[in-house]
Amino acid sequence: MKALGKILGLVILGLLLLIVALGFALTHLFDPNDYKDEIRELARDKAGLELNIAGDIGWSLFPWLGLELHDTTLASVRTPQQPFADLRMLGLSVRVLPLLSREVQMSDITLNGLNLTLDRDENGKGNWEGVGQPVARETQPGDKQPAEPTEAPADEGKADSPKRPLRLDIDSLTVSDARVSYHDAKSGQQFSAEGIELTTGAIREATSIPVKLNAFFGSNKPVMRARTELQGALRFDTKLQRYQLEDLRLSGEASGEPLQGKTLSFSAQGQLLADLAADVAEWTSLKFTANQLRGLGELKMRDLQEQPKIAGTLSIAQLNLREFLDSIGQQLPATADNTALSKAELVTRLTGTSSSLTFEELDLKLDDSTFTGQIGISDFAKQALRVDLKGDQLNLDRYLPPPGKEDGAGATRQSEVDATEAAAIGSGTTPLPDKPTQQAWSEAPVLPISTLRSLDTRINLDISSLTAMKLPLDGFVLKARSAGGLLTLQELRGGVYNGRVDASASLDVRPEVPLITAQTRLARVPVERLLQSQGEKVTIKGLLNLDSDLSSQGNSQKAWIDNLNGNIGFIVDNGILIDANLEQQLCHAIATLNRKSLTSDPRSKDTPFRQLKGSLNLRNGIASNPDLKVSIPGLTVNGNGDVDLRVLGMDYRVGIVVEGDKGAMPDPACAVNERYVGIEWPLRCRGPLELGAKACRFDKDGLGKIAGRLAGEKLNEKIEEKLGDKVSPELKDALKGLFNR
Repeated sequence: MKALGKILGLVILGLLLLIVALGFALTHLFDPNDYKDEIRELARDKAGLELNIAGDIGWSLFPWLGLELHDTTLASVRTPQQPFADLRMLGLSVRVLPLLSREVQMSDITLNGLNLTLDRDENGKGNWEGVGQPVARETQPGDKQPAEPTEAPADEGKADSPKRPLRLDIDSLTVSDARVSYHDAKSGQQFSAEGIELTTGAIREATSIPVKLNAFFGSNKPVMRARTELQGALRFDTKLQRYQLEDLRLSGEASGEPLQGKTLSFSAQGQLLADLAADVAEWTSLKFTANQLRGLGELKMRDLQEQPKIAGTLSIAQLNLREFLDSIGQQLPATADNTALSKAELVTRLTGTSSSLTFEELDLKLDDSTFTGQIGISDFAKQALRVDLKGDQLNLDRYLPPPGKEDGAGATRQSEVDATEAAAIGSGTTPLPDKPTQQAWSEAPVLPISTLRSLDTRINLDISSLTAMKLPLDGFVLKARSAGGLLTLQELRGGVYNGRVDASASLDVRPEVPLITAQTRLARVPVERLLQSQGEKVTIKGLLNLDSDLSSQGNSQKAWIDNLNGNIGFIVDNGILIDANLEQQLCHAIATLNRKSLTSDPRSKDTPFRQLKGSLNLRNGIASNPDLKVSIPGLTVNGNGDVDLRVLGMDYRVGIVVEGDKGAMPDPACAVNERYVGIEWPLRCRGPLELGAKACRFDKDGLGKIAGRLAGEKLNEKIEEKLGDKVSPELKDALKGLFNR
């Protein structure tokens, strides 16, 4: 047995020596460069590759099967004149004996000077198409026909045990000075990755593999440049289909057109896992930064193969949002409060799919406001926005543009108005202008029709305290919808100075000419508080009740005014005219006419009134007010007329009925002559609307009728005094009727 063992040992040793000798002979006597044409033909036929090896081929056979290529280019056989890759040097080697047991043990793999250029022409064809597809060759005379396959025995191919999986064992991988570019001729889009440097540690399955990658990325639409550096430890298990990138650290800088010349410094870190067997992926311990922005979170995805779904959490620390946006080139418009958007903080849970993203359980702090609820886009293609938020307070005026200053043109317009006023004083019959005297209604389009037609939104807001247009609204609720070109304000309500406001509206942009409707209701809103909020002088107090139902069409200020139709009804109860004691002034005037002196002390400087009410009927931009009525102690005012909104002019008739002092203790000096009781003294107001009361004067025609009536009454008194009972009553009535006419 010992002799047999010795013989076997010698045989094996002899075989090994023979293999080594054969390998030495092959590598020294056999030159692969002599077979470049055959290698090129094999690559063309079997892989659809046009392979051109300009440099030398280096190789080794045993114990390492090594290969080294220099100055090599690759092209598709369909476009042989357009190489998509060229390579300065590729070096790799594999241990021969482990291959017999399906183990790939490799030394260092070195790839230097790779230039991968991918082009897609105007027809959408890429210069890499055809690679990997064998090329069919025409059969030449004398070629052997392939033998018909014979049926394998039933038990052929069966093994006692399954084949061992392929195991990978590589000492390291180094890629240096590599470049990848992509160009689409049809769209003109270009992407590139340059200066690619990749190094790894030993690549072995189920072990931690250090990885480091540096690269410069760029694009032309928009023009962007970015430098990135990635470090981490890669771990994979092909049998379990599990891949991990542990202790990921990604950092870099970006600049370009979207950043308006500014630089974005970014970083991210965490643990990445992809489990293809379970069809899930996740990014845990996520930390990220972008200039001043700092955030934490985690992301998880499932159903990767079919319909990927994402879920996770996100937290952004407090930051100055205005400064952050400015640092990435997003200049915000000026706001009324230059400290607005100085504080922002966010905590939320997010869910999404490939076509949607929603921020749920949202807790957003913006300046002094806090909002909870959810915001999302239910369909990216349709830009379907969904908002459902509750807030504690919001001063919307802080975020609006600052109030403009009157310029020289405004001063010029004011001087024109003053000249118009001067010319109108004393007439009461000023002609109506052809257009508004201060500024004509613009005919420029206002609404982005195409954008509005594509809107798909659902917005629900519930804010405890909202300030908008200087109006404080308590318990503010807004519900708005838009879909298919129909925008609807379903509900807008809130409390205003202990009163209520309710509104609804719609905008239909489906037809060629947009249609607009609006309904508004104010209930017991103090007029003086409304005037104060708008910076107007308070000239009247009272509780305003208003109902309006309006409609119009078009897409410009002028079109909206020209087509304005609807109704407005208003009532002001228990009001006061500030700094206008009309009752006292009226009493003083009557006392002067009566040639008497007032015996009572002056009363309040204000004039209370019981009610001011009326209605407006709007027809194509003209508002008719047939029933204005003001009830003031000692005075009643009736009015009717038109306000032409198209030119901002008015044609109004006002009747004043003098009743005298109606107080509990009337002053006898201002008792009204019975002859004047019940007479309605007429005023005519005509001219530009901005003239207001300055365009009003006594109506001469109306005064003439009153004078005739008074003269008739005076004659009747004379007839009664002179004739007495001397003539029959029938004759006296006939004479009175004659003089009255």
